[in-house]
Parts: sequence; C-alpha cells; structure tokens
Amino acid sequence: MIFETTDEMALNAAARFKKIRKIKKITQEELAKQSNVSYGTIKRFETKGEISFHSLIKLCVALNITENITDLFKNIPFQNIEEIVKYGK
Repeated sequence: MIFETTDEMALNAAARFKKIRKIKKITQEELAKQSNVSYGTIKRFETKGEISFHSLIKLCVALNITENITDLFKNIPFQNIEEIVKYGK
C-alpha cells in the first residue's frame, strides 16, 4: 500500500540523492561535468524531483551508485501461482 503521492515519492528520492551527493562532497556543478547532465537538470531534480530516467542513470553512474538503478524491478510482485508459472515460460 502506498501512503505517498507520486510527487512526494519523487521529492523524497531526490532528497536522498542530494544527501548522497553531499556525503560524497560533490557540488552540483562538479556532478554536471562528471555526468554530462546539465546543472539545471540536476538542480531541478534536487528541488522538484523532476528528471528523465536516462539522466538519472547518468547521475547514478557518476556517483557510483548504480545498484540503486539496477535493483529497480528486481523483485517481481507475483500475486498468485499462475503468474509465477507464466513468468517462468
């Protein structure tokens, strides 16, 4: 069950991302150069939670946190045995 709106989810993810960037002591400008993602895109992501998936991947590569992306959708939420059987085919 989801208790957050999609906007809240995006803002919370952006806040966690920003925290990681700051822990790694990388400025938005430095990250823009390292990732080839514009400074404006990074700023918009960190303040509004808005970013393209492709740009997010680039940022994660630059910060060496790709496991956060590669782990997306790994756990398939099967609802019944039929879905499990169908997936196995």
